[in-house]
Amino acid sequence: MPIRRFGGHRSLVSHAPKLSYGFTKMNVSKSGYRVFSANSSTAGAELAKKITERLGVELGKAVVYQESDKETRVDVKESVRGQDIFIIQTIPRDVNTAIMELLVMSYALKTSCANNIIGVIPYFPYSKQCKMRKRGSIVCKLLAAMLAKAGLTQIITMDLHQKEIQGFFTFPVDNLRASPFLIQYIQEEIPDYRNAVIVAKSPSAAKRAQSYAERLRLGLAVIHGEADHSESDMADGRHSPPLSRTTTGHKGLQLPFMMAKEKPPITVVGDVGGRIAIIVDDMIDDVEDFVATAEILKARGAYKIYVMATHGLLSADAPRLIEESAIDEVVVTNTVPHEVQKLQCPKIKTVDVSMILAEAIRRIHNGESMAYLFRNITVDD
Repeated sequence: MPIRRFGGHRSLVSHAPKLSYGFTKMNVSKSGYRVFSANSSTAGAELAKKITERLGVELGKAVVYQESDKETRVDVKESVRGQDIFIIQTIPRDVNTAIMELLVMSYALKTSCANNIIGVIPYFPYSKQCKMRKRGSIVCKLLAAMLAKAGLTQIITMDLHQKEIQGFFTFPVDNLRASPFLIQYIQEEIPDYRNAVIVAKSPSAAKRAQSYAERLRLGLAVIHGEADHSESDMADGRHSPPLSRTTTGHKGLQLPFMMAKEKPPITVVGDVGGRIAIIVDDMIDDVEDFVATAEILKARGAYKIYVMATHGLLSADAPRLIEESAIDEVVVTNTVPHEVQKLQCPKIKTVDVSMILAEAIRRIHNGESMAYLFRNITVDD
């Protein structure tokens, strides 16, 4: 190690070896941060291993497991006092267990005097329950409050179902985008992608599809006719008045008659004949809508159909339905573990996003700007 002299004092100058992706190999004991995985399952910890490999650090020593009575227990095996702690939590099929693991680990690190506790949650659970539905509740806001109470001081996530969810939190939220990785896949893995058209399976997904189409310099098509029932206005409280009852006195105001919506027949706005159709969305869970969209596109002349989504939840019989459908390929990222589904359906492909998550961790710890990770990203993306 070379020695330099400054004003009569000696200074040791170390040359840290550079890793790929611009990361510098750090001494874990002096780096000032730790990276933990809150997953008790092996499949859920895979993404955490990839991230730590890119960062050049070891995964923090902690044990997460379920007691015989199904209670979640976390044992942190090393000191975290004064450190910046990053907890990586992917969400497997058992969503509620994963949430408890994250909450318990966050509180354990908080009571161990960690400096900052940043949750790395690539897919944020309960994000579809971010609006009031009849007499339900906004569960996503409840979860945000629970995470803050448990000790989290910041969150790194990816492609929230609704960007307004960031307003539920009392601390900073970095909502990263997977679109650069999916666009790169389109350019490198889809032959003749210049003959493709980007498709939105509903008008509500048109802005995202338009963002993809503009960056790829491709045409745009929108499926119009059947609104997504989970997002329909019929589900909110305005259509659930209290039961009528006999009243004496004032009978209330006579409001104008509201005509009910009538769904038009399914149409495709845009030309897909003789083209490759690429359907884009933020997540693919129940695949019935995607399968129905693929059949419509096939009937309109599309000769190859791809589905691109950030989060591959692929619940229930999704692998079988995809395999039997007109869809040629489903491309998702590894924000959610789906190795079992890939074994059941070879049409499912995976894009690795550990690079951007690792870079986000590095920048936050070093106090660097996150703007670089959002370059050329539009609000609608």
